[in-house]
Amino acid sequence: MTDTSFTAAAAGARRVPDLPFPLSRHTDPVSVVLGARVIVRYALDEPGQHGPKVSDAIGQLLSVNPLRIRPQTRTTGNAPGDPAQCVPEVVEIPADKVVVLKTLSAKPVRNSDIRNVESAIAEAFPGLEHREIGGWLARAGDGITERSNSAVPLGPSASTQPVPLDEIRAFYAQHNLPTQLLLPDRLGRTAEGLPGTRGPEIIIMTRDLDPHSAMASAESYAPGAEVAPPQGIEGTVEFRVDEEPDEQWLSMYHFRGQPLPRHALELLSARIEGSLSFGRLTVDGELAAITRGTVTEGGPHHWLGYSAVEVAHPFRRRGLGTYLGARMLDWGRQQGADRAYLEVIESNTAGRGLYHRLGFSEHHRHRNLRVV
Repeated sequence: MTDTSFTAAAAGARRVPDLPFPLSRHTDPVSVVLGARVIVRYALDEPGQHGPKVSDAIGQLLSVNPLRIRPQTRTTGNAPGDPAQCVPEVVEIPADKVVVLKTLSAKPVRNSDIRNVESAIAEAFPGLEHREIGGWLARAGDGITERSNSAVPLGPSASTQPVPLDEIRAFYAQHNLPTQLLLPDRLGRTAEGLPGTRGPEIIIMTRDLDPHSAMASAESYAPGAEVAPPQGIEGTVEFRVDEEPDEQWLSMYHFRGQPLPRHALELLSARIEGSLSFGRLTVDGELAAITRGTVTEGGPHHWLGYSAVEVAHPFRRRGLGTYLGARMLDWGRQQGADRAYLEVIESNTAGRGLYHRLGFSEHHRHRNLRVV
């Protein structure tokens, strides 16, 4: 590797609290968790023209201090695109040799992978009416949440062909709704230049539900493993999954901190092409946390998606959100899901950290565009 790689990598690094090595400016600090897939650029004991020569190590993060990773390599016979397999040897890199560390998605992400996840999300939030328009799936629902009231590019041609904007506008005009497009990374590139109001960045995080996955770690809450309720909770914690939400469940849920009108709440329980459930945790019979769970198809996989996560104020910051997520992962596996996804707004740092601890990593992002 050329010696200019040292200065280039160092320029893109930053120091963050509680980490003994520089982190890439493009890496979310909460994503640095045990089991994450990382790339580490580190200095060699060989001088170069612009600083030490460097090398890269890619693998699974085993510990932070000291920095230890298990390098990954492709096993003989793997076809291109197959997941990388981890080999047993462990590499320890001194913190003062690290030029920069960057977290990676659990596996390389192709356009088709993004399309598969977005298809599963669309099945979980189909709206009241939907129509395929030139590779875009237009959905009309409650008029409030973007997922059920936007057109998303799911067809392979949608990422290269002009947006059929006139037809999409006509669809939403029929429903007295504004024209909104949901733009996933890469898939929505043909609409990026359209004028309009953009919504916040939404991070789509995914994980494998195979408990024997090569990228699994002790902190990844492998489905099928016994998960105990968090310590420090006084009382009996019980998990339950219902086919329909009751009034208690509906009254607890808020969308981005705001209560939803009745018709929007009812849309959450509208039938979908897949499994639908409403999970809850109670503490001594008192409702403490809720979530909506779905299992839908996306490409060759069955995807668990859980959303509408809410923890009652008296029970926050006590581990119930993590416990609820772990129980939903197991529920999804029992329903036949082999992958899981969730969506979290970029500004929700606490939520991102929770989901990383549950074994999720960033897959891609999408954002909403309200076309003018």
